[in-house]
Amino acid sequence: MVKTFSTHIVKIGNVQIGGNNPIRIQSMTNTDTMDTLATVEQSIRMIKAGCKLVRITAQNVKAAENLKNIQTELRKRGYTTPLIADIHFNPKAAETAAHIVEKVRINPGNYIDKKSNKNYTEIEYRQELENIKKRLLPLLEICKENGTAIRIGVNHGSLSDRILNRYGNTPEGMVESAMEFANICKSFGFENLVLSLKSSNARAMINANRLMVERMITEGLNYPLHLGVTEAGGGEDGRIKSTVGIGTLLKEGIGDTIRVSLTEDPEFEIPVARKIIKFSKTVSKPEFFLIRNFKDYKHPLVISESQNTKADLFVNNDGLTDKSGNQYPLVKTDKNLIKNPEDIVVVKNAYKNLNKEDFLIKSTLDYSCPLLDGLCQGIWLDTDDTISDKDTVQTAYDILQATGVRISKTEFIACPSCGRTLFNIQKTLEKISKETKHLKGLKIAVMGCIVNGPGEMADADYGYVGAGKGKITLYKKQEVIRKNIEEEKAVEALIELIKENGDWVEKED
Repeated sequence: MVKTFSTHIVKIGNVQIGGNNPIRIQSMTNTDTMDTLATVEQSIRMIKAGCKLVRITAQNVKAAENLKNIQTELRKRGYTTPLIADIHFNPKAAETAAHIVEKVRINPGNYIDKKSNKNYTEIEYRQELENIKKRLLPLLEICKENGTAIRIGVNHGSLSDRILNRYGNTPEGMVESAMEFANICKSFGFENLVLSLKSSNARAMINANRLMVERMITEGLNYPLHLGVTEAGGGEDGRIKSTVGIGTLLKEGIGDTIRVSLTEDPEFEIPVARKIIKFSKTVSKPEFFLIRNFKDYKHPLVISESQNTKADLFVNNDGLTDKSGNQYPLVKTDKNLIKNPEDIVVVKNAYKNLNKEDFLIKSTLDYSCPLLDGLCQGIWLDTDDTISDKDTVQTAYDILQATGVRISKTEFIACPSCGRTLFNIQKTLEKISKETKHLKGLKIAVMGCIVNGPGEMADADYGYVGAGKGKITLYKKQEVIRKNIEEEKAVEALIELIKENGDWVEKED
C-alpha cells in the first residue's frame, strides 16, 4: 500500500493518526453509556483485541457526564486508550464531553441543521452557514482549550435539508457538508480535525472519499480521513461489504483510521479490520482471459471449474460451457492487450492455504476496484481444498452484490448497535434474514434507533427501526408506515407490509 495522499498528524490523547503513522483501528461500544461497568468491560475486550480508539455514544448531557466515570475506571485498570464521544442532535452533550474525552464526533446533518423542507435562496444559504458557525464556536473553544480532537462525521442519508436542496443525496453533497464544517474550524484556527464520509452503500462511500481527497488537494488541505461502511450487517456479507469500501480506498493510499461496522459484538470487528489492512498491502498476480462473441451478456459472470455449482460458466478443457452446453472459447491475454470493448474480460485469481475469512477479505480486495471501475466482466476464483466449490462460487456472487454490479439476493442494511439501541439487533437481524433472504433485489434495513434509522437506511426499500423500549416503527422507503409496534409482533408486521406492497414472493422448496 503506497500512501498517495499525505495527511497532517492529529493527536488524540496518546495516539497519533495521519502522516506516516499506522492505520489506526477503532470501534464503538454497544452498551448503555450509563452502565459504567458494562461499558468499561466491553471497552477492555475491544482494546485487548487491538482497538486503538474506543467510541461511546453520548446522546444527552447526563451520558456525556458519565464518560468521566468510564474514563476514570479504565485508567484505574491501566488502560490509557483514548475515548471518543459520539454525539447526535445535542450540542451541550458535545461541549460537556469535550472537557472529558480525547475526541468528539459530530454529524453535520443532525448535529446543527434543523429540518425545514424549503428551498434556500443564496442569502438564506449563507445566513444558515453563519448561524452554524455561531453554534459551533463554543465547542471549538472548549476543544482548543482542552486539546480535544473533533471528527466531522458525514453520513450519506443524513445530510441537512440545505445540502440536499442544492446537491441532492450525493457524494458531492457529502463532500460539501464536510467542507463547510472544516472551513469553519479552519477559520477559528482549529486544525485538530479528522473527516469521515460514510455510507451503507460501498460505492457511494468510495466515490465520496475520492472526491474529498480531490477537493482537499485543490484547496491545499490535508485532514486525516476515517473510513467506514455504515450498517454493513453481519456475517460474511458484512465482512465483504466493509472490505469493498474500506479496502479499495486503503489500496489507493486513502485513509488514516478505520472502523468495520458489523452487527456483532464490537470486539469481533477488530480482527476483520486488521485483516483488511493486512491484505490491502499485498499484491496479487491475476491472470486475464477474454470471452469473445458472448451474445447474451447482461452482467458480470461467475466462472467455476466445478459444474456442481450455480456458476454461469464452467471451465471445459481450453474453453467454457454454460448450463445448456453451449461452448465459448477462452483466450488468455495480457492486461495491456485488452482493447476491444466487445470482449468480456475475465480476471482469475488463485487463493491457496487461506481460511474462510482470509479468503473472503483477500478475494474481495482483488476484485472490488476492477468491478467498480468497469474493468472486469467475469470473475474466476481458483481455490484449493480449504474452500469448497460451493463457498467459492457463493463468495463470487457476494462480491458482485457488495460492489452493486449484480444483485442476486436480498441485501440487509443493519447497524452494529450502540448504547441507544433498545432491542437485541443481532437476533432480530437473524430472524428477519431467515424469513426474507429469498427476496432477490430487495433492501431491508434493521436499525437500532431513530438517530441512524431514517437517514442511514436511505437506500432501503423497507426499514425496521427501534422507536423505544420494546417498540418498533416500520418504514417504506423514507415514509413511516406503522409506529410503535410491539417488538414481539414486529417481524410479522414487516412481512405483512412487504406483502401488501407486492414485493413478496414465496420461498422455493
